Amino acid sequence: MTRSASSPASSDSSAPTPQRGIGSGFGARTTASEVLRGIDLTGRLALVTGGYSGLGLETTRALAAAGADVVVPARRPEAARKALEGISRVETDVLDLADLDSVRSFAERFLATERGIDIMIDSAAIMACPETRVGPGWEAQFATNHLGHFALVNRLWPALVRGGGARVVSVSSRGHHRSAIRWDDVHFEHGYDKWQAYGQAKTANALFAVQLDALGRESGVRAFSLHPGGILTPLQRHLHTEEMVEAGWIDEDGNPLQPSFKSPEEGAATQVWAATSPQLDGLGGVYCEDCDIAPVAPGDQTSVTTPGSASGVREYATDPQEAARLWALSAELTGVDAFSEAAGAGGR
Repeated sequence: MTRSASSPASSDSSAPTPQRGIGSGFGARTTASEVLRGIDLTGRLALVTGGYSGLGLETTRALAAAGADVVVPARRPEAARKALEGISRVETDVLDLADLDSVRSFAERFLATERGIDIMIDSAAIMACPETRVGPGWEAQFATNHLGHFALVNRLWPALVRGGGARVVSVSSRGHHRSAIRWDDVHFEHGYDKWQAYGQAKTANALFAVQLDALGRESGVRAFSLHPGGILTPLQRHLHTEEMVEAGWIDEDGNPLQPSFKSPEEGAATQVWAATSPQLDGLGGVYCEDCDIAPVAPGDQTSVTTPGSASGVREYATDPQEAARLWALSAELTGVDAFSEAAGAGGR
């Protein structure tokens, strides 16, 4: 992709990137289109899960406007096509992240086109849903938000390498402050809490980027995770109005009450920045927010009820040992690991 005049960040690509700000010059109110000024994505291919709703839709719109061809895999392809009407250079296909057979089928269809992927943004997610089991009894938020994307990226690994310098962006959340990985009960078989389950899934999104970056950097593939900000989107579809009123997010008429809430265009900015900014050249494996690398959060920061009440990344969400352990568990559960000769990229 053609970069702007900004100088690439100087970094030893073999060393972990420090989890500290780089002074990007952007902020919480920056929009996706603003971070793309001066960046030409003509001839580049981006794949955006969830790219037809909420932040994903704004991400698709911004990338396409900068010249990228965008693939939007969707569980509801008809709804995706309707939402994406009028946006040039966008194609849709069928993908259900909660169904590993669907993940395999989509990846096989895409790989058959022999195209490379330059940008992959894992934006699709579910949040705070009632207890739901998918596949062999997996907790739905962990399975959909993390395991589905884990399998998808690993199956599409040949296309990411073919892209030559691809970036993978894993959309996490400040919700990760709610829970580290629950190694003794990952699937909440002994008592379900919808917010803790969401927090664990978002921690998994961050740890996935840490390990993918460590494994992929020699092939030129870098990975990032991020908190997009507090935004009212269809992600809240499982929350009752009364619950959001009680949390102080909205009034009884549905109007936002928090001044820190972002617009969808602002919410999409950090994932677009992580996917395209020349300021991140040579860097990877870090958690970002407000279009910059986020600081490490104090260990006693636990409140994430109010937007903006918790910032930064918890140490457990960037711990390389935790990341490697999660990768091993995810490969075992999905049967897919692009970096293991034993498992291969075939899996089950």
